[in-house]
Amino acid sequence: MNNVQEQTLKVGKYLISPLTRPLDDGWFACSVSIRSGSGSATTDRVVRLTRLFRDRIAAVEYALSEGLQWIGVSPRTTAAA
Repeated sequence: MNNVQEQTLKVGKYLISPLTRPLDDGWFACSVSIRSGSGSATTDRVVRLTRLFRDRIAAVEYALSEGLQWIGVSPRTTAAA
């Protein structure tokens, strides 16, 4: 699997990291890593998303948005801050 980790976003105790992967047909798949804690108490959830995108930027934006929803934060609230 050839995932590329994109920009990360720190929101409170969470670190949200979108992951993208180019597919053979030119589309992009994405996942999002949602990490919290530190040291031996670190928890990292990786959610594989099913939508496909024509460009990497759209895949990254979608993954970030889904990660924010997962932790209960509105993407609009974060963008305004």
